[in-house]
Amino acid sequence: MHGGSRVHLRGRHQGKRLSSGSKGSRVKEAGQKPKSQGRNRGIAQAAILVAFIAVAIYVVRFTPVKDYLTADTLGRLLARAGIWAPVAFILVYAVGVCLFVPGTLITAIGAAIFGPYWGFLYVWVGAMIGASTAFFAGRSLGREFAASLVGDRLRKYDDAIERNGFATVLYLRLVYFPFTPMNFGMGLTKVRFRDYFFGTGLGIIVGTFIFTFFVGTVKQVWVSGDWGGFLSFKVFFSVALFVFSFFIPKLIKRLRAQA
Repeated sequence: MHGGSRVHLRGRHQGKRLSSGSKGSRVKEAGQKPKSQGRNRGIAQAAILVAFIAVAIYVVRFTPVKDYLTADTLGRLLARAGIWAPVAFILVYAVGVCLFVPGTLITAIGAAIFGPYWGFLYVWVGAMIGASTAFFAGRSLGREFAASLVGDRLRKYDDAIERNGFATVLYLRLVYFPFTPMNFGMGLTKVRFRDYFFGTGLGIIVGTFIFTFFVGTVKQVWVSGDWGGFLSFKVFFSVALFVFSFFIPKLIKRLRAQA
């Protein structure tokens, strides 16, 4: 009797071990499955982002869309918008930023149409909306995949960007890092949107104002037909600011090196 009981109990214990082992394997498999699904989802999202960027560049560079990106054509379209022309331009600028339209081109068009001061305001607002939209596109579609690729060596840089996001974004904007690639690229990092937004807003003010002031001032003198206006203080000042803007990145880098 006792021997049979021991055999029976031993069989029950072995059955429990087998049962717990199978449960553990099922839990392990369940943990691996969501991880694999998450990676596949990240790859799919990243593929969508890459495809979007490729299509955007193709449309802007190799289709009739590029024919609309001129001061005359865009000016006629905005003229039809009437009092809504500033809003229309801001939207065009924001979409253009996301589609990799050269920022200097749309900025020059805005300054030529609206003048140095209003042009600056509309360009800045459009650039901020476009930069924010591109950031969220990069964060939503590419961050998960980028995080899966970050190893120990790169993780410290990712963490540093999170800690010093505002300073990093401000510095890159001041040294004229390519605008649109940076918008999408920052979305792939751990930088907080608040730091990105304010770093971008402050970092592009100087360059945007100098460029719009220069283009807008020259356009006003050109339209007036007063060629003597090109010798005015305002024109000389705008030219001096424009030339100075090319030295801003070097000055920022020198100050950063001395700090």
